[in-house]
Amino acid sequence: MDFRQLRYFLAVSEELSFSKAAQRCFISQSAISHQVSKLEQELGTSLFERSTRVVKLTPAGTRLKPIAQEVLSLEAKAFAAAKEPRNRIRITASMSFAPQSLAAIAHVRARHPDLDIEFVIKNFTDRIEAVSAGDADIALIRGEVDRPGLETLELGVEDLLVATSNQHPVSAFSTVELSELAPYPLLLPPRHSQVLIHSVVEDAFVEVGRRAQLGPPIARDHAAILDVITNPRAWTVLYASTVAEVPRTGLCLMRERRNRLRVPVSGIVRTGAADAPGMASLVHALRRTVTADSSAPPAPPQQAGGAPDER
Repeated sequence: MDFRQLRYFLAVSEELSFSKAAQRCFISQSAISHQVSKLEQELGTSLFERSTRVVKLTPAGTRLKPIAQEVLSLEAKAFAAAKEPRNRIRITASMSFAPQSLAAIAHVRARHPDLDIEFVIKNFTDRIEAVSAGDADIALIRGEVDRPGLETLELGVEDLLVATSNQHPVSAFSTVELSELAPYPLLLPPRHSQVLIHSVVEDAFVEVGRRAQLGPPIARDHAAILDVITNPRAWTVLYASTVAEVPRTGLCLMRERRNRLRVPVSGIVRTGAADAPGMASLVHALRRTVTADSSAPPAPPQQAGGAPDER
């Protein structure tokens, strides 16, 4: 038995779905099923009742669940305890968080000149693991994380901007209603690679009683903005903080008229770490920069660019 198997077991027990647990853990469904089966073999009992329609905990799985949560919480505490105390905060994030982070870092350093703050770029999974292991103090993500030993600090929300070709039928407006976009194909990366964006868009369409018309998934070697420019009736969404990264022509950016396309921005820390020296100031500064960035108006079409970004 190892921590990884317990982590996968917990994910399945909370999602009650091997496919959803695999998406949450960023591994394949076959891999998570294999690891859970190995755990069951080692324990000599079944942890789940499986059928084609439902996954349920067995009595043994129900008894194991709180123990697994406790073990993983102790794992995080053990890593944290082994780290030498330092007057340093390490932030881990994707590059898309750099503008907000650097502004917040500058503000905190002015108030705490003896505090060393590092900014480390990692992918989503590695960010969470780094905080859990004590290699980073706070991970910036879009969305939330539910894992023993970690807590989520709300930093604000970020708008998803609607991007179309400037030849699109709705491109003449600065704002657009979701119902106006329903007849047109929405271009996004595959759902398994962008669960958050797909969920936000789907929920927003449910709210207006419509359904998004998904076009072909965007290939990994393609950019969303290029695909909508070459397909004048299609549309996509971009994080507001990324729209000025790559100058493009022929693109139109709009906000959703009722502000339904919004994603939460969060800081993930170890439980209790929000009280560490300087952390409160950093979280406060990040809340200011995230809010300011989200409220900024869309860049003019000739300055806009980017693609749906990982979290």
